[in-house]
Amino acid sequence: MLKILVVEDDFISRTILQEHLNQYGITHIAVNGKEAVAAIEAAATAGTPYDLVCLDVMMPEMSGQEALQQIRELEESRGIFSSQGIKVMMTTALDDVKSVRTAFHNLCDAYLIKPIRKDKLALELRNLKLIA
Repeated sequence: MLKILVVEDDFISRTILQEHLNQYGITHIAVNGKEAVAAIEAAATAGTPYDLVCLDVMMPEMSGQEALQQIRELEESRGIFSSQGIKVMMTTALDDVKSVRTAFHNLCDAYLIKPIRKDKLALELRNLKLIA
């Protein structure tokens, strides 16, 4: 069973993504990047890190791009580098090259364009070797 954090400020998008992911494990929710970083830090401190974070790009208080940078910095400070860290999947309505490039530069593992379809999500989870 995976431990998953869905980070999404839009209720409908959050609910759909959570429903798609419930079959793969336990899903927790954060509504912005600040909450996400706090949840990830708390889970790491408790010794129960997340396996997957689905991170919306455009959110209030802290964007997904900023949260991704902080997540990777937190991991690095603990001696964990992105290949061994949490798998981060950016979920967004933005399919422009700049946004995609920034996300991968910040070491995301996957990038899905909304609306998130169940089959595409499962394919990405398989590509990330999170499911068989």
